[in-house]
Amino acid sequence: MNSICRTSPAASLSLVPSVAGGASAPARADTAGAAALPCCTAVARIWRSVDLLGSHNEILIDHHGALYRLRVTALGKLILTK
Repeated sequence: MNSICRTSPAASLSLVPSVAGGASAPARADTAGAAALPCCTAVARIWRSVDLLGSHNEILIDHHGALYRLRVTALGKLILTK
């Protein structure tokens, strides 16, 4: 599992890709609890769930030929299943 490194304000800035084909926009990552994370050299990309799901409650993700289902529960939580 990849770690997210948030050692400085600059390190917490990543690009949020636009699903509609527009330009990527910078977005500030939430740095709450950053001190508890181990230091690393790479920053993970951050995707907003609304950009992935749109108006749907679930999507299918093809990962190396295996399909995964990402869905929103009735309580608004995300569940990823194979």
